[in-house]
Amino acid sequence: MYLTNVSIDEAVKHSEGMIGHTLFTKQTGAQGRPCNEVMVCERVYCRKEFYFAIVMDRTYNGPTMIVSTQGGMNIEEVASENPDAIVKIPVDIEQGITNREVNQVADVLGLGGDQRKQLKDAVSKLYNLFVKYDSTLLEINPLAELTDGRVLCLDCKINFDDNAEYRHAELFKKRDLSQEDKRDVDASAAGLNYIGLDGNIGCLVNGAGLAMATMDIIKLHGGEPANFLDVGGGATAEQVTEAFKIISSDPNVTAILVNIFGGIMRCDVIAQGILEAATNLKLDIPLIVRLQGTNVKEAKALMGMSSVKILPVDDLDDAASMAVKLSDIVGQAQRLNVKLDFSLDI
Repeated sequence: MYLTNVSIDEAVKHSEGMIGHTLFTKQTGAQGRPCNEVMVCERVYCRKEFYFAIVMDRTYNGPTMIVSTQGGMNIEEVASENPDAIVKIPVDIEQGITNREVNQVADVLGLGGDQRKQLKDAVSKLYNLFVKYDSTLLEINPLAELTDGRVLCLDCKINFDDNAEYRHAELFKKRDLSQEDKRDVDASAAGLNYIGLDGNIGCLVNGAGLAMATMDIIKLHGGEPANFLDVGGGATAEQVTEAFKIISSDPNVTAILVNIFGGIMRCDVIAQGILEAATNLKLDIPLIVRLQGTNVKEAKALMGMSSVKILPVDDLDDAASMAVKLSDIVGQAQRLNVKLDFSLDI
């Protein structure tokens, strides 16, 4: 929202119309985000808009600056339609940024004179900020040359490495949890790796690779995963219970597939967590469990002695196929407002 030549009272009036409401933009997605604050800034006029970013790039084993004369637009579209308009400039992380790299940025953007001096100063400061705060992404879009000759960063996005939180405690305290998915927040607090997706089959897996493979085989059988959830190699029964809470909190989930390979992780610990979660949460959707590895016999014995309705499957392909079929049945029943009661013939 741009306001020009308005009084403080008018600015307050417009802000009151936003604060406390849900904001919908391309960045928020369909669910929107609560508007808790409004930033008031100077209205400026751009002569040219550029794109500038710094990322950690494995190709160059360190920070890489990404520069384009086509700023103020979706950089992914630029990369797809005109890849030559994007220039990458790697920086030696041990040596740090030098005049050589800064001048390369200025050359790509075609700035000279005082604008070149301003740009070089800004780029050096942005790089130092990127390194100092353990950033993984610093994106300025647009970086603009104004009609009055100034060079300014008009919009900025910064991502920080979660592993560096202990070094930047004050910075991480500024995290606004109201702007994040509650499931993501709960998973982070429990030490779980979770990403919500648009499908209807909840997945609980240990290890990122196995999680990706599980999602792929679900799709191979015609289903859609509802999440990526990795409990890691040392999860406790309490963490498994929390994982089930997060998965079952998604109203779209119509079946849950557990796929655990017990290496460091013991299958009996997972089984204990599954039983506690299923009992405490009173799960009323199909629960398919595939366990292999350390203490798998003990795990199967625990599940076998329990009254909890669990569908144990040894083969991953069979488990995925069953999850997809049962998820479809539950989904159809929900659409018809029919209640299902699963019984196991054991």
